Amino acid sequence: MRIMGLDYGSKTVGVAISDQLLLTAQGKEIIRRERQNKLRQTLARIETLIVENDVEKVVLGCPKNMDGSEGDRVEKTKEFQEMIERRTGLEVVLWDERLTTVAADRYMMEAGIRRENRKQYVDEIAAVFILQGYLDYLRNQKKQSQ
Repeated sequence: MRIMGLDYGSKTVGVAISDQLLLTAQGKEIIRRERQNKLRQTLARIETLIVENDVEKVVLGCPKNMDGSEGDRVEKTKEFQEMIERRTGLEVVLWDERLTTVAADRYMMEAGIRRENRKQYVDEIAAVFILQGYLDYLRNQKKQSQ
């Protein structure tokens, strides 16, 4: 079993996949689209990746405001969540993604990736942070129940 992490943006979706032991998240790719509302090809690619990687659950970053309130982006994310669930039949968990893009950018800065090159990686790395946060949460839940 594997879990997929997604960072959903207006023109891109960063994708990460867990290892089979659900310990680590690895960046897979960034799905790009020309227009914000053109999601058919994006959903088809996600479905292909789910099948190819034996994914049984999806974790979707939920972009809440810093004060915890939900804005327009959260509504769009929930609509995307429903589309994925309908298309794949899998559970799609919303995961708080506050500051993941900031963390991804900081990570790339520390890794020495030039500023002009960071934009092409940030969504995939943010997806890794989203999925890794969820995997760590699952591991902590398991420890607490023992």
